[in-house]
Amino acid sequence: MNAKRNVFYLMTITLVATLGGLLFGYDTAVISGAEKSLEAYFIKPLDLSSFIHGMTTSSALIGCIIGGIISGIFATKLGRKQSLIIAAALFIVSALGSAYPEFLFFEKGHPTIALLLMFNFYRIIGGIGVGLASAIVPIYIGEIAPSDIRGKLVSFNQFAIILGMLVVYFVNYSIAHGQSVEWINDIGWRYMFASGAIPALLFGLLLLFVPETPRYLVQKNQDGKALSILGKINGSAEANKILKEIKQTLTVSTGKLFSYGKVVIVVGILLSVFQQFVGINVVLYYAPRIFESMGAAKDASFLQTIVMGIVNVVFTVVAIMTVDKWGRKPLLIVGSIGMAIGMFGIGSMAFVNSIGIGTLLFMIIFTASFMMSWGPICWVLISEIFPNKIRGQAVAIAVAAQWAANYFISSTYPAMMEYSSGLTYVFYGVMSVLSAIFVWKMVPETKGKSLEEMESVWKKDIA
Repeated sequence: MNAKRNVFYLMTITLVATLGGLLFGYDTAVISGAEKSLEAYFIKPLDLSSFIHGMTTSSALIGCIIGGIISGIFATKLGRKQSLIIAAALFIVSALGSAYPEFLFFEKGHPTIALLLMFNFYRIIGGIGVGLASAIVPIYIGEIAPSDIRGKLVSFNQFAIILGMLVVYFVNYSIAHGQSVEWINDIGWRYMFASGAIPALLFGLLLLFVPETPRYLVQKNQDGKALSILGKINGSAEANKILKEIKQTLTVSTGKLFSYGKVVIVVGILLSVFQQFVGINVVLYYAPRIFESMGAAKDASFLQTIVMGIVNVVFTVVAIMTVDKWGRKPLLIVGSIGMAIGMFGIGSMAFVNSIGIGTLLFMIIFTASFMMSWGPICWVLISEIFPNKIRGQAVAIAVAAQWAANYFISSTYPAMMEYSSGLTYVFYGVMSVLSAIFVWKMVPETKGKSLEEMESVWKKDIA
């Protein structure tokens, strides 16, 4: 590592940015503890279908798609930092509004279709924040980080996502523990959603003290500020060299989305789609319900969910420690194989109606494989495969595709399970196999390359 590099400064701004990832994980996983209460509070009294239940559970993902789509505009027009501040504000509004959707217009304890729509509106607001953060946090870290440790630092974002999920599993458990089902269904779920306002407020305040990224500043002709930040991170000699590389790539590129051909955009989209089609968010969103279907009691299902969260954190650390040593492609392919084994195993157990410790074991194999590979590495690649000039808009397309795929998989899960639980998990296993083939055939290795060097990778495809 460069002796002149200011590691403390670099880690500080990286950790502030990854709070966006923590909120991403927190906001998307809080539903796992609340979805059965939402069913009891809204779906059953209003005699609505399991499809509406799936739509409500997944409604934040509509906002995530919107946030992903607009993230390119926000990142380009307002900058990476200001966009993240807006995301923090959206998180706060969503947390408080989802906790008390009756605010101003409705009476507590009297569910109506209009109240259900208001709840979904607040969840969508939070989803927009998640969509913005999910696209812009990896861009921010990727544009701040030196190339030799970029994979590790961007992977911290996935660690923060999983940590956010683990934290909210503990929060949900502590709220539900020792309480009656009636209390949880009336009050407890509200506390679960409201708790997200605390880390969101902290994120918004800390963002006021971090810099904008050097690459964005160069795009806005603020070379002096960019050089100052690069100097703080890399030392003055290295800073001048990096600034020169940034200016060259920004000058050469036309800035049109397909300046480097269609393949790079297709690869970004497919990375995103496969990350969701392997079924990870089904496991994350519906974890307590899945464990209860195995025969676990309410408290036990929450505890088993926490165990899964710990597995997620441990294997994300494995990815952080190996991504810059082994490279991106080997980790993705190994992870795909492990995920396939896990999902085919769960599907086989479902076909013979043997739900128990074996299912839990295969679920751990699946999630561990995902967290050491597709979880963090997908975000690393999305942050680094796109050349400078098209990064904002290309990442927006990739992230919007990811959330669209997430919404499709999460909202169709209850209906698929009603049809056949075995076939549902086999489908995710097949997607895991296809993801390995896709990486082997189409994804370039980016280990050790600067963001500016990625231009040459795609120029070969359009030469």
